[in-house]
Amino acid sequence: MLNYKEHFVRDPSICGGEPVIRGTRVTLRSVLASLADGDSPEDILRSFPTLTADDVRAVIAFAAASTEEDLPVPEIPKAS
Repeated sequence: MLNYKEHFVRDPSICGGEPVIRGTRVTLRSVLASLADGDSPEDILRSFPTLTADDVRAVIAFAAASTEEDLPVPEIPKAS
């Protein structure tokens, strides 16, 4: 299983402390925005050549884990 946290760093001297992909100045926000705009992982790798496929997968894994924590859990319908 991919440990997405290993791919990210937050340093006040890099991009104002915004989370970035380790070893780059590419922010998680930039990759997430590209995905939201409909870019494929291949498109993102072309746009940000310092990233790897694992970096993009790590951003997707981060987003999936974030939704598990932030979204309200729907109620289970009561049996009639």
